[in-house]
Amino acid sequence: MEDVRTAVECGTAVRTLPGQRDGGDVAVLQPYGRGLLAAAIDGVGHGREAAQAAAAAAAVLMRQPDDSVLRLVERCHAALRGTRGVVMSLAAFNFLDATMTWLGVGNVAGVLRRANHLARPAAEFLLLRGGVVGHNLPPLLASILPISPGDTMLLATDGISGGFWQSARLDEAPQALADRML
Repeated sequence: MEDVRTAVECGTAVRTLPGQRDGGDVAVLQPYGRGLLAAAIDGVGHGREAAQAAAAAAAVLMRQPDDSVLRLVERCHAALRGTRGVVMSLAAFNFLDATMTWLGVGNVAGVLRRANHLARPAAEFLLLRGGVVGHNLPPLLASILPISPGDTMLLATDGISGGFWQSARLDEAPQALADRML
């Protein structure tokens, strides 16, 4: 049986704003059982307080990565009351079922690019719900998609241009792709 950590290739890239010591963007890649939780978290605003809110959300996700994405966002919401809050998108990969369940609150964009060039649609886009985790949580709606070997999921915070996914080459190593997108 293959280890989850070898079932997928991952890459992350984060940059702090010029003049800032702390950044509010955090990536989570947390294996569990036969799955993997991936998330991009953006603390509201900039600096230390944004970084603290994002780190608190990441800690919640990493404690129970095998829980449903709906429950994880609700737990983050409860833990972040009294902070600036975050916007976030997360995806739970279930390798036994070959599915991905994802959910987004705020403006962290998500795209699933299909490796099979005959697949239609060739790309799936995460439905984002307006709101801030820790302040005003919208009604949550998760989507479940089938996944296939070679599919590429991309998450990007608001510092990345809207068409980021169009230049993603599916043959590129994930870390190189993340670095280039940044």
